[in-house]
Amino acid sequence: MSQRIKCIVSYDGSNFYGFQKQVDKRTVQGEIEKCLSIIQKEPTKIIASGRTDAAVHAYGQVFHFDTNLTIKEENWKKAINSLLPNDIYIKEVEIAPSDFHARYSVKKKEYRYYLTTAEYDPLRRNYTSFLKQEVDIDKMREALKHFEGTHDFSSFTPQDNKIKDKVRTIYETHLNVYDQDLEFIFIGNGFLQYQVRIMMGLIIEIGLGKKEINLIDYLFEHHERFKVEYTAPPQGLYLWKVYY
Repeated sequence: MSQRIKCIVSYDGSNFYGFQKQVDKRTVQGEIEKCLSIIQKEPTKIIASGRTDAAVHAYGQVFHFDTNLTIKEENWKKAINSLLPNDIYIKEVEIAPSDFHARYSVKKKEYRYYLTTAEYDPLRRNYTSFLKQEVDIDKMREALKHFEGTHDFSSFTPQDNKIKDKVRTIYETHLNVYDQDLEFIFIGNGFLQYQVRIMMGLIIEIGLGKKEINLIDYLFEHHERFKVEYTAPPQGLYLWKVYY
């Protein structure tokens, strides 16, 4: 009898061309499917909560797959991790209801973005975004709150994004300050391609005094992507948690 297996996975995105499988490219999906195909002795496809881009990390990405094997949850975890490269790790495995879907059952997603104004550190270059200038924290916090609510985010995704419905709801935002390190938290019902990085780009420019906060509300009404010139680097972005 077929079972649906749900996995929570973390990965260091530094050496991947993103999550989604691509021909002749190293991807997170490709590495996981390779391992599962060995265990199951047949081609195995996984379905994830969504994709992450090149160099973006995940603390709590979720995927599912189906199997005819009868293996305990803890043994699935051990078996998959024993074959995975050391920049991917399965944190949790559970047998899910047959109607569970890693993508379509999602209720909320949480992304976090890490930015520092500290001196450049090559040991952190793949895990945070460095900003060499001081920023206005109060303005950034105020700008962050403008993104909360239901809005058309057409200005915060590439113009060639073929998804027709670009309305999304952001339920919560937070900015935590740890000395020179800044942690931005976004929790919403879904996010468009590059959305968080483009929002962060504008927030950074507002913090530097290069843009005004009222531009955010203007862009919700007027879809003028070109007015956000800066997209924050991928290294600071983490898919933190998926809520079901």
